[in-house]
Amino acid sequence: MRQHTTGLAVIAAGTALALSACGGVKTTAGGGSDSGDYPTGAVDMPVGASAGGSSDLISRQISRGLSEELGGSFPVINREGANGALAAAEVAKAEPDGSTISVQNASLFAITPLAVPADQVTSIDDFDVVQGVSRDDYVLVASKGSGFTSIDDFADADGKITYGTTGVGTGAQLACALTFNIDKTPSEAIPFDGGAPALTALLGDQVDTACLQVGEAIENIQSGKITPIVVFGPERVDFLPDVPTAQESGLDVEVAQYRFMTVPKGTPQDVQDTIAEAMQATFETSEYQDFNKQNNLTPMEIPGDEVVAQLEEDKQRYADLVEQYGIDLGDAS
Repeated sequence: MRQHTTGLAVIAAGTALALSACGGVKTTAGGGSDSGDYPTGAVDMPVGASAGGSSDLISRQISRGLSEELGGSFPVINREGANGALAAAEVAKAEPDGSTISVQNASLFAITPLAVPADQVTSIDDFDVVQGVSRDDYVLVASKGSGFTSIDDFADADGKITYGTTGVGTGAQLACALTFNIDKTPSEAIPFDGGAPALTALLGDQVDTACLQVGEAIENIQSGKITPIVVFGPERVDFLPDVPTAQESGLDVEVAQYRFMTVPKGTPQDVQDTIAEAMQATFETSEYQDFNKQNNLTPMEIPGDEVVAQLEEDKQRYADLVEQYGIDLGDAS
């Protein structure tokens, strides 16, 4: 199997205030050459998704862990839009001193480049990848109003099937576009800025189907408000054991999301190491492990260089699929 991806927490700022009272906290978080001083102030964590989506939830859980392990404040700042490109640009331009860090998603680097002009591509070369985090599989779900319960039902659809995605150039868009193009089903993509608004539209019967991350959809699947059709991982998802994979349903589609911690290029290695060590300590806590289970996330806690190698492999695989099926992600309807 390929090493892919896929509780809100209040930021523990009290430690930072206590240190400030002792005169030990500066107004910036530069780590300097002594990582024992890191952080020396608030560390911004831009996240390229709306509140309530998987990227947001994961960022907030890690923020809490970093606060508890290192002290100080790690506020998560939502910068949704363009599949994370807005948040990524903010991180890339930030001072490389540890004062800005960000959990970013693989699709921005492996899929979005296939959907946007070359001058809009976000390159992983603009960042140092500190640590892998987790994988989140995608699931194709249908609204109750659509009446769809399986891939076979699409053949009897009246007119175009609408599908919500989490934005242009996302894994959700690619998974759905491949599904409907391979099956030659008339369809129309409806992009949203994140999983939460796409789910809201599905629940309101504003779209027929949607490709969402399992963690975003499972609660409503379990309550019977939406219907799962297929998952897009290499095998069935433990959290949805009765839902077939796309390949089991006759579709050559394998797409997953995964996330990893990044910092601006050139951030001192000792600061990166401190962040990685604090993240690894967070991963070992029962609280974080329970969070993964509750949000249906598969650990992908691998070193940064292995994350980069996975990104390069996936980017080529997705490019091959898009070419094979003649899909234009800039207009994947």
